[in-house]
Amino acid sequence: MTDIDKRCLDTFPEWLRSLGSDAGDLAEALGNDALPDDVRRAAAGGLNYLFKSLDLIPDGIEDLGYLDDAFVMRVAAALALAAAPGVAEQAPKLARLAGEAALIRELLGADYPRLETYVARLKTGAARGRSVDDILGEESLRRDFMTEVAGWSKSYECPTFARDEKNLVKLKSFLSAKLPR
Repeated sequence: MTDIDKRCLDTFPEWLRSLGSDAGDLAEALGNDALPDDVRRAAAGGLNYLFKSLDLIPDGIEDLGYLDDAFVMRVAAALALAAAPGVAEQAPKLARLAGEAALIRELLGADYPRLETYVARLKTGAARGRSVDDILGEESLRRDFMTEVAGWSKSYECPTFARDEKNLVKLKSFLSAKLPR
């Protein structure tokens, strides 16, 4: 087993356990009007992904179904900080998530830029009929969205994740096949 495989197999179960609170941390950045719009836009795109009907990895896939959500949130946080590097001190939870994207980059290697591009494009997409522009542009919609994120976070049930190298092979295969080229 390689070092990166060991670190992923040790870390990913924790990311699955913390997914609900991580969504809350990203929502905190979205709700912080003191942060630049580019930061809040990246956070909204990452959160809106939770409600997409077609995930990169369907949520029902055993061991892997929510890892794509965890990946998207971390990459969205990294994109948010890349857009405004000076906000890390204002948003330490966002900075923590962004820092964790380094493990994803290391695992995916040449496929990471494709994931990054996919996540960046979430800022222009929509889920459940609501775009990122709608979320940022309408205060009442943003409040409703954040309430929905909080409800999702509370109802989220952590799936299992077997510490099996085969899961990493399946994960990389799913992402390689599903990420736009």
